[in-house]
Amino acid sequence: MTAQDSATRPSRIAVTTVTGTVGTPGTGAGDSSRRNGTVMAALGVIAFSLTFPSTAWGLEGIGPWSFVALRGVLSAVIAGGALLALRVPPPARRHWAGLAVVGAGVVIGFPLLTTLALQTSTTAHAAVVVGLLPLTTAVFSALRTGARPSRTFWVAALAGAAAVIAFTVQQSGGALTTADLYLFGALLVCAAGYTEGGRLAREMPGWQVIGWALVLCLPLASIGAALALQHETFQLTGHSTAGLLYSAIGSQFLGLVVWYRGMAAIGVPKASQLQLAQPLLTLVWSVFLLGEHLTPAAPLTAAAVLVCIAVTQRARG
Repeated sequence: MTAQDSATRPSRIAVTTVTGTVGTPGTGAGDSSRRNGTVMAALGVIAFSLTFPSTAWGLEGIGPWSFVALRGVLSAVIAGGALLALRVPPPARRHWAGLAVVGAGVVIGFPLLTTLALQTSTTAHAAVVVGLLPLTTAVFSALRTGARPSRTFWVAALAGAAAVIAFTVQQSGGALTTADLYLFGALLVCAAGYTEGGRLAREMPGWQVIGWALVLCLPLASIGAALALQHETFQLTGHSTAGLLYSAIGSQFLGLVVWYRGMAAIGVPKASQLQLAQPLLTLVWSVFLLGEHLTPAAPLTAAAVLVCIAVTQRARG
């Protein structure tokens, strides 16, 4: 990955001769960059879709505070090792405030709040927060970066969010639980972290954005782990070990690397709409990994979500 991927993208410059315009270099490169960005963002969504099932596995043997703290420590050690090995210089001073927002929202806030929610909530119910996340991220992006998606974009986004909310609420029986406060709090802090991370990924490689945010949170995660392990259950079973390792490496580091790279290439609002598919993917994983059952509404909701994703990807902002 190279710094400022999107900032250095070739522009469309027409070369005019006595015979007229002979070409528009950069058009193909721009299309290729957008396609690659969409692929990167989609890989991030797939990685994130396993977060709730892996967290549920981890909670089988590890307390919630210990799980989140250890997840942060492991991912920060990996990220810090990569930054040191590649001799990456520290970010400019102007970037640290944004990295703190990413750390607070994505590294600490979202994992902690969703892990606390999953103590009493099923993964199907917890997927409500993921269904609302694309729309919330688009709103945060518009407020933070001045992005102005088209009316068609917003209509499709609202329709997709409504479909996901209806499906996930139906899966949970329509009942609200005390875990909802955690879930809605996680929704807000994660949207802020995604938005700020997407902005920073236009000025530095996406993996460095999440890498420095993780390193920034390492002292707090280390203290949290030392305190939590003294008071909570810690038993490394097959499930709890796999859940912890995946959450730290697959979700919190590698998933965010490709996600921020994708957002830098295609923009925060459009990348966020790919997450409309995340709740459905989470439910699929839940069937195979947790033994949960899907209702007949799943295929209909999946089709509606795919249509909304197609519309948002084509809409011009």
